[in-house]
Amino acid sequence: MQTPPAADPHAELRTLLASRIALITIESRDETRALALLRAAAAEARRQAGSGVFVWSATEGLARIDVDMGAPQRHLIEPGQMLRHLKTTPMPGIYVLLDFHPYLADPVHVRMLKDVVQGFGKVARTVVLLSHELTLPAELAPFAAHFRPALPGAAERQAIVTRVFDEWRRQHRGRAPRIDRDVLNRIVDNLSGVSAAEAERLVRRALYDDGAITADDLRAIQAGKYELLGRHGTLDFEPDTARFADVGGLARLRAWIETRRAAFDGTAPGLDAPRGVLLLGVQGCGKSLAARAIAGIFGVPLLRFDFAALYSKWHGESERNLRETLAAAAALAPCVLWIDEIEKAVSAGEGDGGTGRRVLGAFLTWMAERRPQVFIVATANDVSALPPELIRKGRFDEIFFVDLPDAATRATILAIHAHKRQIPLTDDDARRLAQASADFSGAELEQAIVAALYTAHARGTRPDAAAIAREIRATRPLAVVMAERVAALREWARDRTVRAD
Repeated sequence: MQTPPAADPHAELRTLLASRIALITIESRDETRALALLRAAAAEARRQAGSGVFVWSATEGLARIDVDMGAPQRHLIEPGQMLRHLKTTPMPGIYVLLDFHPYLADPVHVRMLKDVVQGFGKVARTVVLLSHELTLPAELAPFAAHFRPALPGAAERQAIVTRVFDEWRRQHRGRAPRIDRDVLNRIVDNLSGVSAAEAERLVRRALYDDGAITADDLRAIQAGKYELLGRHGTLDFEPDTARFADVGGLARLRAWIETRRAAFDGTAPGLDAPRGVLLLGVQGCGKSLAARAIAGIFGVPLLRFDFAALYSKWHGESERNLRETLAAAAALAPCVLWIDEIEKAVSAGEGDGGTGRRVLGAFLTWMAERRPQVFIVATANDVSALPPELIRKGRFDEIFFVDLPDAATRATILAIHAHKRQIPLTDDDARRLAQASADFSGAELEQAIVAALYTAHARGTRPDAAAIAREIRATRPLAVVMAERVAALREWARDRTVRAD
């Protein structure tokens, strides 16, 4: 996969340290890597002569890390004592405070820290707050610059994998692990979005399990990555994506996806990556299964986005939930992001205070941006509920209409579901049942087979084609019960969409 060269991770931090900024915040879960970046950037930045680099923690106290000055000053473990020391010391330098965020709830600590940063003109002390997450008090926010370390690029991820392999080889007397090279390249790609420490843990767990890297390890790494990044209740990880062979019909959609696979996975770097599709159609005709199948064709995980779970009664919380969810989806790339029944998620209510419109606007903005290998599959049943700005040209690459299956497709669907349930069904049986089930959706055909199984079990008989035929005759499909709505949907889609089959 073609990956753009990563920017120098030292550059921004080196600039901040050289710019005489008194307070810097760094949010990172990889403390070891962040400290290494700090130490390297501090060595390269033009600082005042005689300045040092110090690290404080609530367990060790204050210690200098750029040169060996012996044991840490444990008498400075208490945060108040340490801040008083910083306030009075004539020693210029960079003072890194680890996990200091709980102590920012104390107004005395906030005041002393403010005194330190405001005294930068007399003594050049830069305070760096390093934690997994930070919210600065309003008193300190005007003095602070924020730095978020870049996640490992492709070269660093490859180096991590190589380091773990070398470690395993040394522990096993030079014996090389068994490696599927194609899978290994995909694993390096799938480690994007996690920290260096997290990537190393994922690779180590995959390799040390059986001394090999196989397709099963790729699935395990994808699942482990979701556990690390899918911390929001709005994303569900679906590892088992259906093969398109399991989908009856949808041949045109399948061909469309196949022709864009190379652009999606980066093997055709001259092509723009596809953004996504909207699948509009009659309920039960296979839109959800098609979303799983698209992920299967691309060979990536499927993320089901529960849009409705975004909404909160607190002002601004819904928008924040959306930003965090979309950031997690981007970090989990490459993936397919599936939004089921999107019309229910983006329809704005009268009494929501404008939250629905703001969330929709933020989502549309995100869609318009180029996202790294996040392919959207949105499904909808009711086109009248979709806002016009969502379905205009440019939002999705294409809008496909998934209609009721024709006779040949119905025969295929019946054969697939009968085979799954070990019901003997000849080709002639499938064709006759297909002729008897006009206007049935795929879901209704499956349900007829399930109902035949129940009836046969109750009667103590074996299910067969005749039992399925009886259930078909007893069923009134949705296309008949709601004929007017289905006809209106078909009429709307006729000149506005591409048929999926």
